[in-house]
Amino acid sequence: MTPLNDEKLAALRAALLEPDLSGTKYRLVSQIGAGGMGTVWEAEDGELGRTVAVKTLDDGDRDSPLGQRLLQEARVLARLEHPGLVPVHDVGTLPDGRPYYVMKIVRGARLDEHVSAVSSLSERLRLFHRLCEPVAFAHARGVLHRDLKPQNVMAGPFGEVLVMDWGLAKVLGEKEVRAAGQNPGAAGLTGAGVVLGTPGFMAPEQSAGDPGAIDPRSDVYSLGAILEFLRNEPGLSDRGNRRLSAIVAKAMAPLPDERYPDVPSLMADVAAYLEGASISAYRERPWERLFRLARRHQTALVLLLAYLVARAFVFFVYRR
Repeated sequence: MTPLNDEKLAALRAALLEPDLSGTKYRLVSQIGAGGMGTVWEAEDGELGRTVAVKTLDDGDRDSPLGQRLLQEARVLARLEHPGLVPVHDVGTLPDGRPYYVMKIVRGARLDEHVSAVSSLSERLRLFHRLCEPVAFAHARGVLHRDLKPQNVMAGPFGEVLVMDWGLAKVLGEKEVRAAGQNPGAAGLTGAGVVLGTPGFMAPEQSAGDPGAIDPRSDVYSLGAILEFLRNEPGLSDRGNRRLSAIVAKAMAPLPDERYPDVPSLMADVAAYLEGASISAYRERPWERLFRLARRHQTALVLLLAYLVARAFVFFVYRR
């Protein structure tokens, strides 16, 4: 018997996971990607003639804990309408009992892959500012992401930035996973001692497995870790910049009370940094403030200096 290599094993696994979309208006095209909970497929909407993405579970039926989490993700996205979030079109159940939902297909690259094509720090900071917008929007509507990382951010071909994978999202004021109308069997999917998130990007309170301690400042920590990732990728290290280091340090403070209170506050400091203005995270020394102001108004200072030199030249010429 010929042993199966990794490529053949991957093809066999994909074939076993391939969703049966017969009986729906969707026609399967190909696999797009896979994650810890499910697989995303490209499909064609036969009625509307458009290409969509279909996310299915790898294992578990609609009533299983993972099935309920997938449906929770669909419901969360359905309640959040923002250019930085992927809209959900449909939800259903496959013949084998696995749930699925249909969403807009996203073209582009993951942030961890796209960042190598972004050549300057200022461009990266503007990209970061855009990815903060949908997170702030979700927080304003009582939804936490809880798994923010570069792999869960997509950069589109027209400059759009989308925050993906809301499978670990928490709706504030609701019990874990159990949104209105959900199966009570989903209760207990997340409890004390259960760690949700990604090491290196999740806040200390998440690492401790205390879901009751998680709030918007937990996502602020993760955003700070993404900001640290963006500025320290090979070829663009900026550790000598005290002001930007202070923003990262405040966002990633070990204690929630020491962080930015919300995402808009973090965004405000990043925007101020880009504009050359003062930031809340760093107390400037007098000479640092003068140097910053000089850099911020460099053009005006050059014009003023040129004017003074010209006046001095005219003065000395006519004085003779």
